[in-house]
Amino acid sequence: MTSIKKVAAAAGVSVGTVSNVLNRPDRVSISTRERVRAAIDDLGFVRNESARQLRAGQSNTLALIVLDTANPFFTDVARGAEAEAEDQLVFVCNSHDDVARERRYLRMLEEQRVQGILITPIGDGPHEQLDRLVARGTPVVLVDHRADNGGQCSVAVNDVLGGRLAAEHLISLGHRRIVFIGGPFTLRQVRDRQAGAAAAIAAAGGELTVLRTPSMTVEQGRVASLRIIEQFLGEQHQDAPDQEPTAEPGPPTAVFCANDLISLGVLQTMTAHDIAIPKKLAIIGYDDIGYAASAAIPLSSIRQPREQLGRAATRMLLEEIHEPDAHQHRQVVFEPELVVRESTAGRPAPSRTAVPPKSR
Repeated sequence: MTSIKKVAAAAGVSVGTVSNVLNRPDRVSISTRERVRAAIDDLGFVRNESARQLRAGQSNTLALIVLDTANPFFTDVARGAEAEAEDQLVFVCNSHDDVARERRYLRMLEEQRVQGILITPIGDGPHEQLDRLVARGTPVVLVDHRADNGGQCSVAVNDVLGGRLAAEHLISLGHRRIVFIGGPFTLRQVRDRQAGAAAAIAAAGGELTVLRTPSMTVEQGRVASLRIIEQFLGEQHQDAPDQEPTAEPGPPTAVFCANDLISLGVLQTMTAHDIAIPKKLAIIGYDDIGYAASAAIPLSSIRQPREQLGRAATRMLLEEIHEPDAHQHRQVVFEPELVVRESTAGRPAPSRTAVPPKSR
């Protein structure tokens, strides 16, 4: 590989001058800068950024650890983080909802001396490894997860409100027997969405059945759908008349899924079993990923500001990195939005933003 010495020789300058052109160009005259850059281009020189960062004792990279890179929600979060980071690299790591894997990534990232870490942690804590990282000088911002205290920054969404929005939409259409599908319940997001829905359904005098899943994937949506068909809809569903929303005992008339991937699995399975959506069964998901609007029957969903989550978290992380003395930890909570499509209403409808309950 071409060395910095060869560049210096070709340009007729010292190694220090080449270094200044690369790192402190304002210290070098325009004519000399042009001569050095011409030599760099002619020789195909590529600077060894890793070696430079090793000498400095810190890299110019950030890391984002997410629960599942197969989930488009996290892809959008990563896109927002990357856009906000600008000239800095962002490593994206997939913990795959595995605690041991998450710990291994955190250890490796600390060894690489990353400037800061964005993470959607597994479970609610305590996060001793994250606390140690912060104590050693590595800033950490929680993404889609609320901080337990004011000792670090976090960005999250009001998922209790989101669950209530989904349930109130179904209730407004007359549904009273509703199934919630999601899991694992070790995730605060799942618990909060279920809790918000349960409160709204109970207030309306309805009935909520909970089907727990080990993960939030399309496949788990299919599995849960078969349980609904076998346990609730029975063998007569194909010959039964279209169900009208009612409070009388009977099979469920609506499903609220903890994310859109589960909703897609439910939609696929119900459609394959000739269960008309939404005439016999209404479906609403959560996240409003791109696939929700483009499904065979467009899915109603609770929209999260996915890219905004990534941008806001990265902005706070960079503030803490570059201005540690002036930085103030913040816990930012976004509000979700109801997006109504054919899977619940049978026809497109305008989006609506939630109105938070009044404080007592």
